[in-house]
Amino acid sequence: MRRRTFLTGSLGVVAAAGVATATGSAAGTGPVITVGSKQFTESWVMGELYAQILRKRGFDVVLKSNVGSADLIDRALRNGQIDLYPEYTGVILQTFAMPKHMPTTARDTYEAAKKFEAGRGISLLPPTPFQNRNAVAVRTADARKHKLKTVGDLERLGKISYAEYPDNITGPLGFDAVVKAYGLHDMKVRPLNIGLQYPALKNGDVAAADVFTTDPQLRRYDFTILDDDQAIFGFQNVSPVVRTSLVEKYGKRLTEPLNAVDELLTEEAMQALNEAAAMMRLSPAKVADRFLRANKLI
Repeated sequence: MRRRTFLTGSLGVVAAAGVATATGSAAGTGPVITVGSKQFTESWVMGELYAQILRKRGFDVVLKSNVGSADLIDRALRNGQIDLYPEYTGVILQTFAMPKHMPTTARDTYEAAKKFEAGRGISLLPPTPFQNRNAVAVRTADARKHKLKTVGDLERLGKISYAEYPDNITGPLGFDAVVKAYGLHDMKVRPLNIGLQYPALKNGDVAAADVFTTDPQLRRYDFTILDDDQAIFGFQNVSPVVRTSLVEKYGKRLTEPLNAVDELLTEEAMQALNEAAAMMRLSPAKVADRFLRANKLI
């Protein structure tokens, strides 16, 4: 296994490779591969990581960032508008496969997602070490005052507001699912775009918020993650989903570079990459370039 190179915090990612620009990677002269990403920082960074390393391996890469929600980007993949993108293993099951019972381990989640995708002509490559789960956060002061330990404990607060990003209100990991699983019928949703839930929670505009466990804001603000004892958020490692026809056509030339990137992506590394992009305002392209150069992948 390759040893990853990054220093704790986003400054380490930035400093690791000097001032090289990510957009400097020349397009390959080989076959065209279209990489997609969703509508948030982590997906943008991972899309850039995949695109840049494949360019280095000779592919002519088209990167389509901001394709949309899980439903939209999955449809784009199946329609041939993109060839691959990073997806969360639990999302595949919860959004598309919808099994009667969710797996109880990360490994079983991956294997079930892989089997489901194979039936649709899609290959699921090995998962990242990190997971990025949805979670429910509250201010630590409120957690201490009201003895909040689990999501269900929010019932003690009565009528409260819960920050949720609009695409996820009715989703299997969103507000409606939390209310149903925990019986929080007095809780009202406040739709906020991804990222805006953190200042809203910090300032007391909402009492709780849907957050992501690799978001860098969790290292900067005094928040407490409540235990999801009903296990509605599942396991969320990331795997490249790739059209199987391309895996069969290009084999290790396509899969090995993607696997080399993904095996480096621990939770700590991903938080640092997200922090560099979301909070230091470096472009996802620059963040990816510096990480890949620091780890001698490009």
